[in-house]
Amino acid sequence: MGPHTRTVRGGQGSVLERDDGQTAAATAREAAIDTITLLTDLPYGPEAAEVAREAVTVALHGAARELLDDARLITSELATNAFASGRAPLVLCVDRTRPAAGGLEVEITVTDGGCLRPRSVIPAVPGEDDESGRGLLIVAALADAWSLRTGAAATRAWCRLTSGGGS
Repeated sequence: MGPHTRTVRGGQGSVLERDDGQTAAATAREAAIDTITLLTDLPYGPEAAEVAREAVTVALHGAARELLDDARLITSELATNAFASGRAPLVLCVDRTRPAAGGLEVEITVTDGGCLRPRSVIPAVPGEDDESGRGLLIVAALADAWSLRTGAAATRAWCRLTSGGGS
């Protein structure tokens, strides 16, 4: 069975736990003019990052270039980490919300089937010559908020990006 993608427009969308421990309450969704959710399975392999970048490009069609570039880079890093450190299945969820106040809010979540060696949620600083280990540092630098929950049964990496300008 190949990858499965589902896009939902309008409605309440998914409820995600935010960094501050609050939930993405219905009031936030009610204040939105438009909400689009893209949910897709990612291949469990090195191509997960490329498929994730393409999915985010589709989900954020028409968004400001800087927001799209940041979202593509973050999603690529999260998908790579999920493949490198987790187990199948890999799932990407992109929630795109246009608040009534204007701008654009994007929530990106990548989940996997868990990891046998739980990782720290605090990104370690890689050595100057290290070829990997910068993914979560990139996410932390670009996202307005982010979280990582690891476990043997599931790992969930989430982030939020906002754009005050039009999209």
